[in-house]
Amino acid sequence: MADFVYYVGSSVDGFIAQEGGNLAWLDKFDNVEGLGESYRSFEEGVGCVVMGGETYQWIREHHPGEWSYRVPCWVFSHHELSADDGADVVIVRGDVAEFADELRLAAGGRDVYIVGGGDLAGQFLAAGLVDRIVVTFVPEVLGGGVPLFGAQPLPEARSFRLVGLEQRDGTVELDYRLADG
Repeated sequence: MADFVYYVGSSVDGFIAQEGGNLAWLDKFDNVEGLGESYRSFEEGVGCVVMGGETYQWIREHHPGEWSYRVPCWVFSHHELSADDGADVVIVRGDVAEFADELRLAAGGRDVYIVGGGDLAGQFLAAGLVDRIVVTFVPEVLGGGVPLFGAQPLPEARSFRLVGLEQRDGTVELDYRLADG
């Protein structure tokens, strides 16, 4: 069965983007040996991606005319959005839990990649739909911005266990799996 995986980069103070979605602070880490390989290896196991409307709009604005996902993409948004030509994009509204079975089906037995943003990841976490968190902390302190999991309150604490750790040129990739009941 497909796992729901939140794979993300974060500042050490827990922000995935600066205010307004700015990701320029991450650019200096693009050439850290092993980071790209880690992402490509993860991506090979992905059958479906999910993202929020703001993340979707950011991607379209910063990469016009190119859609990098080759698997179905589901966008959770309260706004009217359109899909680029040739992109396999489904725009949905509603509680993430309502779509869990459809996302698993779309993933075809592979993982569902929670791209972001933090608010959407928090919704999946609050709904009990995050099986794995892979977060790469980079040695930057932003002091504010988009929190790693948004501001979504959890109905109960979730426990994860560390299953992998990679240090690369000042960055630390932590791979957590949902702890057994």
